Formats: sequence, C-alpha cells, structure tokens
Amino acid sequence: MVAVNSQKTISVTIRVWRQASQNAPGKFVDYPATNLNSNMSFLEMLDVVNDGLTLKGEEPIAFAHDCREGICGTCSLTINGKPHGPGEGIATCQTYMRSFKDGDIIVVEPFRARAFPLVKDLVVDRSAFDKIQQAGGFITARTGSAPDANAIPVPKADADLAMDAAACIGCGACVAACKNASAMLFVAAKVSHLGLLPQGQAERSQRVLAMVSKMDELGFGSCTNYYECSAACPKLISHDFIARMNRDYLKASFRMTFKPESAAAGGAS
Repeated sequence: MVAVNSQKTISVTIRVWRQASQNAPGKFVDYPATNLNSNMSFLEMLDVVNDGLTLKGEEPIAFAHDCREGICGTCSLTINGKPHGPGEGIATCQTYMRSFKDGDIIVVEPFRARAFPLVKDLVVDRSAFDKIQQAGGFITARTGSAPDANAIPVPKADADLAMDAAACIGCGACVAACKNASAMLFVAAKVSHLGLLPQGQAERSQRVLAMVSKMDELGFGSCTNYYECSAACPKLISHDFIARMNRDYLKASFRMTFKPESAAAGGAS
C-alpha cells in the first residue's frame, strides 16, 4: 500500500491585537501567514510569523506559552472571539491550523477582563488567580510521605468529583468568556476540590469565605448563570461546581453570623 500524505498547506491572515503596554494605545494589525503546514499548532504558526517579523527587523508578537501540552493554561488567547479558539475541551496550544480554511482571516486578541491587566500584545497578568488561591490557604492535615491508598476512605463519587474540579488549570478562559468577567467557575473548582475531600474539611468554611471575598476584592464580576464559562473551559469543568460553592458559601456565612466560633473552626457540612 502507498502511504497517503494527509498534510496540506494553507495561507491565512492573522489580525493581531498589538499594544506595547497597558497604558499605550492598541490596535489590530494584519500579518500574512503563508504556506503553513495544516498540522502545525496555532502557537507554531505564531512562531513562524514572529520569525518573519524578526528577520524584517520588526517587533515580534508577544504571547505567553509554556508546556504546549494543554496542561498549564499559559497559552490563553482569544481566537475569533472564543477563548482558546474553535475547538472544545482544548487549550490554544492544542488548536491546529487544520481547524481553519485557506484564506481565512483569524482575529487574535488577549483575554479581556479588568482583573487581567494587559502586559503586552497578547499577554495579560493573571496573578489575580494566584491571590485567590493564596487566600484559600493550606490544609492543616499533615501529608508527610504518600499515605496508603485506603488510609482515609473517600466515597468514589466524591473522589471523582474532586478529580474533576482539580482538573482546572487556571487559564482564565472562564473569565474571558463571561460577559461579567466572573471568576466563579475557577473559584468553585478550587473550593470544591478540597471541600469534597476529608483533608479539606477543617478549613472548609473559612476557605470559601476567604476565596470569594478575595475574588470580589480583585474586581471580578458576578455570575449570572449564562454558562459561557463551562462552554469555554479547556478542561470542560461543569458549572455545577458553582452551585456547590454557593451552598458552601451560604452555610459558611450562616455559621459566621450565628455561630462565629464554628465558622472559625471550619467544617461546613
């Protein structure tokens, strides 16, 4: 049998947001990207365009990336109005040029949110997410060396849900997709991850109160249940976690109001 080469070349125009800094004026600039292998990733395409700009003595397009394996979430871009691009359940680095047609104009811009200030071009500062996680603190349960798998019984349903929540890579697509720039899906995933496990019970009440408070303080918007967040999430994290976090928050708020000593000790059931 003769092997069939499925590779083909395409040429597109990328319309990229260029902005030197947060306070500088910004604009869209068109760049041709020609004779591209359709199997290259979107970030590889940007590398090719940047190589051409560098050879011409022009400023390359600034964009963030790291693992390029859909694990870290650093590659967050808005492509044709959708965070991470046209695919479902994948990050920008897992988006391939075969997702586009020859001759397409592809609009590329950074995530837009007040809490994600622009650094340069397509790079934004998402350290607000780090501050929310830091507000949640640590767990008091000693970990030490790896415990035996059955040392602390965890119902399978809870373990599965905790793993689903832990899949969040903190990329910010949920914020970029939300018309209110809400971080509720991100915070809900981080709260639920520990709230479903025995080790997270001691600080469960104070954790949800602290993380939601920090989210509000940092300028993220409120949730109005349109669920664009879960639709744009590269890890397909369910918006059901938001309802779970809301229940925890209401219980913790009740304890703080009527039983402050109980809330301080954690233990939202």
